Amino acid sequence: MSLFDETLRRIDPLDRDAAAAAARRLDFLTKPRGSLGQLERLVCRYCAIRGNASGIIAAPAIAVFVADHGIAAEGVSAYPQSVTVEMLRNISSGGAAISVLARRFGYTLRVVDVGVATDTSRSPFPGVLYRRVGAGTRNFAHQPAMSPAETRRAIEIGIEIASELAGGATLIGIGEMGIANSTSAAAILSAITGLAPIEVAGRGTGLSDDDLRHKIGVISRALERHRSALTDGEAILSALGGFEIAAMAGVCLGGAALRVPVVVDGFIATAAAAAAERIFPGLFDYLFFGHQSAEGGHSRALDAMGVRPILNLAMRLGEGTGAALAMNTIDAALDLYRSMATFESAGVSEKIK
Repeated sequence: MSLFDETLRRIDPLDRDAAAAAARRLDFLTKPRGSLGQLERLVCRYCAIRGNASGIIAAPAIAVFVADHGIAAEGVSAYPQSVTVEMLRNISSGGAAISVLARRFGYTLRVVDVGVATDTSRSPFPGVLYRRVGAGTRNFAHQPAMSPAETRRAIEIGIEIASELAGGATLIGIGEMGIANSTSAAAILSAITGLAPIEVAGRGTGLSDDDLRHKIGVISRALERHRSALTDGEAILSALGGFEIAAMAGVCLGGAALRVPVVVDGFIATAAAAAAERIFPGLFDYLFFGHQSAEGGHSRALDAMGVRPILNLAMRLGEGTGAALAMNTIDAALDLYRSMATFESAGVSEKIK
């Protein structure tokens, strides 16, 4: 049995008893019932995914997947494709936003080259894992971005990374970097949600009005070209995706199989989660959506999929930055859950009625 199939087989139902036990403890903490709002729901979801009500969080980690996209040749990005490898170097050397946040919060940061056009593996950047599927995807304006074998391999790389991190981590965030990947993500989200490209495509790294109209046209024509092939999650990834998007989908699946919650970053990571949900319906129950990005129609896509993000800070950077901030919120919620006194232990009177 393949790693992919074995992973899907191992995804068990959420532990509703653990969630109920967590809810009972929350009700007896020294606060009005429900007064911590969404933080209480985060605690119960975390416990349900983990399969126990301890609320213990250990060694949070963030995996950032980096790859290039053939669709960049269509002029859909304000930045040249060379920025991908430059940002790979910047993240690995500690100068990127996600590098700063990971240091600040004490999170493990795993940076994975799954298909940057410039291969630096012979003179590797410090701290980068090289799990390359290829030197960037093909241009999905004219042909499928990836072969089925490449798509499956990229997904399995994500599963492998989830397994490696789950050796210590009980919470994993996912992020990405790749010039033109917002075009790929918009196409995927349009295919999955039924929203028109004009509703989901955004300015990415800073497109002008004319360039945005061009980007929407590229996506619309590509969706029409691949329409008959958009039959399931893997097929959608093959036609429209990227190595890093497929790898993030793999982390979502691998985390669920290992009972390790995965925190989804913004627009591009949401496309990966949406594809993973198509592969395994019900997978959203095992994920936290970190934030509502200001990119494109992220809010419309989240609404269409019926999921609620933890934060809304009008961010659109990617790299896992929104996931990192949301993970810190989950961590804080669990600390309150574990450390607050109960009415009985603190000698505080409960509500009269």
